[in-house]
Amino acid sequence: MSGKVRRDKPARITDKSAAATHQARPCPMCKTPSVFAYRPFCSRRCADLDLSRWLTGRYAISGGDADEDEDGDQARAADLARDGQGEGT
Repeated sequence: MSGKVRRDKPARITDKSAAATHQARPCPMCKTPSVFAYRPFCSRRCADLDLSRWLTGRYAISGGDADEDEDGDQARAADLARDGQGEGT
């Protein structure tokens, strides 16, 4: 061998090749077939409507009670107290 390593270049994905294989799924806003340029939406209008809903908080995920012990602080304190490593020792 001459010491040279042959590396095949990976196939580049272009917009044209991706557009050719694009399967028109329904637009999540209006259920018409999606367009590759605006995927997953069918038009700029539907994309902007979706963005507007996110920005106004319409799609907000409701949170639980902020006072709840979500990260286990109370359980950790109970374990430390049980092991004799309570606060102040």
